[in-house]
Amino acid sequence: MSVAKIDDRGCPTMGGPTAMHGAGADPSAFVIEDDGVAHLDLLVRGARCAGCIGKIEGGVNAIPGVVSSALNLSTGKLSVDWAMGGTDPALITRTVSDLGYQVSPYDPGEAQSERDHQGRFLLLCMAVSGFAAMNIMLFSVSVWAGFSGEMQDSTRSLFHWVSALIALPAAAFAGQPFFRPAFASLRKAKANMDVPISLAVLLALAVSLYETMVGGQDTYFDAAVMLLFFLLIGRWLDHRLRGQTRLAARELLALQATSANLLQSDGAVKAVQAREIEPGDMLILWPGDRAPVDGLIVEGASDVDMALVSGESAPELVGAGQSIRAGMVNLTDKLVLRASARTEDSLLADLTRLVEAGETARGRFVKLADKAAQAYVPIVHSLAALSFAGWLLAGAGMHQAVLIAAAVLIITCPCALGLAAPAVQIVAVGRLFKRGVLVKAGDALERLAIVDTVLLDKTGTLTQGKPYLLNAAQIAPEDLQLAALLARSSRHPLSRAIADLAGPGPVAPDAKETPGCGVEGVIDGVRVRLGRADWAGAPKGEDETSGLWLVIEGKAPLHFAFEDALRPDAAQLVAGLKARGLAVQMLSGDREIPAKAAAAQAGIDAISFGLTPQEKIRRVEALVAEGKQVLMIGDGLNDAPALAAANVSISPASAADASQAAADMVLQSAALVPVLAAIDLSKAARGRILQNFLLAAGYNVLAVPLAVFGMVTPMIAAIAMSASSIVVTLNALRPFLRKNTL
Repeated sequence: MSVAKIDDRGCPTMGGPTAMHGAGADPSAFVIEDDGVAHLDLLVRGARCAGCIGKIEGGVNAIPGVVSSALNLSTGKLSVDWAMGGTDPALITRTVSDLGYQVSPYDPGEAQSERDHQGRFLLLCMAVSGFAAMNIMLFSVSVWAGFSGEMQDSTRSLFHWVSALIALPAAAFAGQPFFRPAFASLRKAKANMDVPISLAVLLALAVSLYETMVGGQDTYFDAAVMLLFFLLIGRWLDHRLRGQTRLAARELLALQATSANLLQSDGAVKAVQAREIEPGDMLILWPGDRAPVDGLIVEGASDVDMALVSGESAPELVGAGQSIRAGMVNLTDKLVLRASARTEDSLLADLTRLVEAGETARGRFVKLADKAAQAYVPIVHSLAALSFAGWLLAGAGMHQAVLIAAAVLIITCPCALGLAAPAVQIVAVGRLFKRGVLVKAGDALERLAIVDTVLLDKTGTLTQGKPYLLNAAQIAPEDLQLAALLARSSRHPLSRAIADLAGPGPVAPDAKETPGCGVEGVIDGVRVRLGRADWAGAPKGEDETSGLWLVIEGKAPLHFAFEDALRPDAAQLVAGLKARGLAVQMLSGDREIPAKAAAAQAGIDAISFGLTPQEKIRRVEALVAEGKQVLMIGDGLNDAPALAAANVSISPASAADASQAAADMVLQSAALVPVLAAIDLSKAARGRILQNFLLAAGYNVLAVPLAVFGMVTPMIAAIAMSASSIVVTLNALRPFLRKNTL
């Protein structure tokens, strides 16, 4: 495998991060080659909808030799694979550039900075257009409200000129999010959604300026600026909602150790960057260290936190000959590790790629509005052009024909269509927030409404995810404090649970921990052990609970019995899901006995246990491939890829940051039953969205013919356009008038 040279941030270097905005730069230095397949990641600017995804991926896939391409709309990352020697990387960048998009080498830091800048700029444009629209309306109302008959021509002309002085610079600034992509697309002889929007705004401004210059009575500066304001609201909301989906990969990468202790051939230990590690290097992991890469233990034995793989809080004892994966944490003793992979080939890197792949698939979910928008540009342009030509042929003057064409462009603006789904989503998201569910992805409710299969993780999802002392009433306070003297010196989760129960206090001075066994020490001249039954000297129990034994020399052994208790409403959640006709399965990385016990308590019949993250995601992908609509509910680091791959996903409030970032929704409390409310509300929201689409379609059916036949002016068209958006919004707001309904 070969990879381009990278800088100190781990990014490719070639003339700076913006060196490949056009098609002229050579991207070959950024190509990664592995097993006969070449891979290139690019940052694409300007892609905003499913139509952009289809256009870019279709163009790249049409290049001879390209095997696959996938554009993640949330991150702007375009990943392309092709057979080595099958195509020229420069042809890929040139193809994307020729489609009207800016392209550069993918740099996560640059991509994040670009998105943050874009969000701030959209907000600023929205503020400018809104402020300008309000001020222009002060002058327009005077002309509209019946005073025009009494108003002198000079006064009306002054009002129009003042409106022009406000509208023209405001539109020039606030319209940039639409003008720039439109002009870039036109330069490539293409047309996107921004072209008719820009044309309508510019025509309205041009006609208004002409009317002002010739002393006409009607201008449409307010309509043009208000049109921009409404469109910017929708675009900013879409930007904010999409921004929530790009955190998962970043959270996973944060678990990657940035440095490592390299054991050199002369026995010296040297601190190195994790990205410098090569397969075969010898590394030392001290207690508390996180493994920087995948590797094989060659010396030592220690308890290791494997939550990244299994999702379970209980550590496992590992020793020479066993493997360890990047991101796992050494807990109790020194380990010597032989690296078996680079950082970019580690488990964490694999999980990150799986999450990004899941987000890419999610971004390809095409809403009804996106499908309708694909036909919007050619239809609107054709209608406006035919209206213009038809009225000229009918004997109308150039001025009237231009006004009618502008009215057609404005009245067919997709504001209502664009608000049909977001307006309902905003209302539903607010209702769910009050019920303890935070919705992060804009189309999550749409996807949740059609789920038919629910996959549940065990530890931390159905269960509370932390050890619970079952027999606390049978433990004397003095025995608890004695056990805590040893427990406070250990990193083992069960020891920590005992220490937490006992509270702050001293540690046995000569406490010694044996990895995988327990802790022992001499307290008041008596030897005491806290650990496994066979090591501590106690009889091994036959029950299914995990725990520790406290053995005091000369006294009967005392058992601290722990269990990961089921959440109080777990069974209620499962029963509610089944009552709604949903199939319920449990996917767990835990062992067979505790996994089956938890499933039985919760009322789940279908169960899979001992699963790795890769196996979990394969289960999800298999169900999706069968045509199932999958809801995944999980909390562990090992669940993040499966959460991203599912059709829709939910994480509890206690979930790991990476899992919450990958999920579409996050529960804000320990309760699980809000999931049922989310499902019910999503189904109601879907019906309301369809109503809004019908309203938007009905508006166009009625309004477009009126504009084509010259029965509305651009001003009336702008009012009608705004009214359609208001109707759609009010329909979305109707739930607030009734309780417990959407």
